[in-house]
Amino acid sequence: MDAAESMAGGDRPSPEPTGDEGGLTPRELKVLAFERQWWRYAGAKEQAVREEFGLSPTRYYQLLNQLLDKEEAMRADPMLVKRLRKMRTARQRKRVARRLGIEAL
Repeated sequence: MDAAESMAGGDRPSPEPTGDEGGLTPRELKVLAFERQWWRYAGAKEQAVREEFGLSPTRYYQLLNQLLDKEEAMRADPMLVKRLRKMRTARQRKRVARRLGIEAL
């Protein structure tokens, strides 16, 4: 039942969990869970991404980067999101340093 149907019937939305607690979609929650424990999967991470999400690694990382910028993700798992943001920033700095021909700190 969608919001329009519940409003038309005069019913209130169900208080039961819907899978998108905190404003994140079920897929976003699954991505966070995967990042928390991807090393448990046998083989390369890219292969695990293909099997788990049916996405190319490039598309997966695009979705992950968008997710890391959401405050809802920070509220859902602050330690993981901070760690992934820090890793992303370090990689960006290294890329910029390489392009400029300087040594990254």
